[in-house]
Amino acid sequence: MLKNILSNRPTQVFTFMAAFFVANALIAECIGGKIFSLESVLGIAPSNFKLFGESGLSFSLTCGVLLWPIEFVMTDIVNEYYGPKAVRRISYIAVGLIAYAFVMFYLAIHTTPPEWWVASNVEKGIPNMQAAFSGVFGQGLWIIIGSLMAFLVSQVIDVMVFHRIKKATGEKWIWLRATGSTMISQLVDSFVVLFIAFKLGADWSWQKVLAICLMNYMYKFTMAIVLTPLIYFIEGRIDNYVGKETARQMKRAAMGEDDDSMMNIPTAG
Repeated sequence: MLKNILSNRPTQVFTFMAAFFVANALIAECIGGKIFSLESVLGIAPSNFKLFGESGLSFSLTCGVLLWPIEFVMTDIVNEYYGPKAVRRISYIAVGLIAYAFVMFYLAIHTTPPEWWVASNVEKGIPNMQAAFSGVFGQGLWIIIGSLMAFLVSQVIDVMVFHRIKKATGEKWIWLRATGSTMISQLVDSFVVLFIAFKLGADWSWQKVLAICLMNYMYKFTMAIVLTPLIYFIEGRIDNYVGKETARQMKRAAMGEDDDSMMNIPTAG
């Protein structure tokens, strides 16, 4: 029984994608505390936008946005082959494990270190390792709540929009449902995290929240377009791996959320 489950190629694909999905989300949360200048990376001058009365805006983005577009691509692929129920399941698992990670970060920060470790990297320009560790892993409570809620809400919306477009278009036009659902969900994600973390948590003005939200969304919007070919590439690899007929059955089962039909999918290879 166990051997049959482990040798089932659709199961193998789902296991890999679920593991990658959770790991990607956790890494994005861990590196999200660092801000980078997109203009500097591209070797151009800062943009200095003015939006909603906020001046001096540029594409200073959290490193988490490097991974979140990939997360939404993974959401669309899982939705395509396994349906909304599977996406919701791995999303809940991801949120639970991210929350668990933040609890472990909190406990690690508040353990008492030996003095030799605190000063162990002075020669490398880090005078206090405890302060550095706390600064990297000690995200504020409002930011944690905001990022978790934004992730969960945007995932639910992404699944809903993707599935409705797929019901209307069938199996064709994957670019439309993938890009359309990602654009809507990324807008919600950008707004929710800023609203909770900085409007409620830091009393930012509405103008500042909306201006930075739009800046972040411009980047995510662009990445949603750029990554569209990646969806076709992954879909092609999955179809080849599980077999064309098996892939077709998986997609039909995903559209109807018919769990029983998945039991009849043969083991490819």
